[in-house]
Amino acid sequence: MNRIGIDIGGTQLRVAAFDDAGTMLFKEVVPNDRAQGPEANLARLAAAIEGWGIDNAGIGIGGPGPADFASGRFLNPPNLPTWENFEIVRFFEDLTGKPAFLNNDANVAGLAEALAGAGRGYDSVFFFTVSTGLGGGFIYQGKIVGGAHSFGAEVFNMIVNEDPYVRGDLNPGSVELQCSGTALGRMASERFGREMGARELFALWHGGDAVATEVVERGADNIAKLVNNVAAVVDPGIFVWGGSVALFNPDFIDLVHGKAKGYVLAPESLTFALAECGDEAGLIGAALLVP
Repeated sequence: MNRIGIDIGGTQLRVAAFDDAGTMLFKEVVPNDRAQGPEANLARLAAAIEGWGIDNAGIGIGGPGPADFASGRFLNPPNLPTWENFEIVRFFEDLTGKPAFLNNDANVAGLAEALAGAGRGYDSVFFFTVSTGLGGGFIYQGKIVGGAHSFGAEVFNMIVNEDPYVRGDLNPGSVELQCSGTALGRMASERFGREMGARELFALWHGGDAVATEVVERGADNIAKLVNNVAAVVDPGIFVWGGSVALFNPDFIDLVHGKAKGYVLAPESLTFALAECGDEAGLIGAALLVP
């Protein structure tokens, strides 16, 4: 039976239909007009599904956290302020008559990698996406581990060092503030004495700049400690890495791998791979939420 996957982003909404073999049959992309609110925006996706004229087993939805998976609603996603407490599962079930399922974007991308990408063949897969922020997802025996309160694998606020820098409600020394692309840019800006983003930092590192090397080494060590923390708790068979920072800088992930081997209990079995599903991971994983 066909499955529908929906990917909710801050600027774009995407929907696609897949057949039993995982082949994409149809795809539609529309802008997310925040002034209209969720109902008007999502009605365009429902219209696209209806227009395709194919039967389907249900609709999987991946979107920004935090969300309550059990009740099928977003809580207070920071990039979608007008979607607070929106019951997206009920919306689609009422509109289409099909069952719907919600999870967060990192989890569904991880599900795609575990079942159709770099994690194929592994019983347990931990997925990291490293871009502007850093997110995680844990897939065990083909299922997302969301935890009792839908916060499983939400590593962004895990503490990895004692740096006193703080922003918003995040813990000082947290993953988001020490490991993300934004964090790398901040640390580079402090060391170079001017504004700098992660892209320029990596260009300087690849060129052999000593200060850039110091910052990149520090960031890699922070992420290596994160890997150790996760490995000590869930011991996955493989870590899969996605997001722009990882995919455009695979040598950085190699550096993290080397450093993490110095922290984990079983360095000889620490396995890394780069994500394979590309930009469609969110749609593929969302569709895979449908049983």
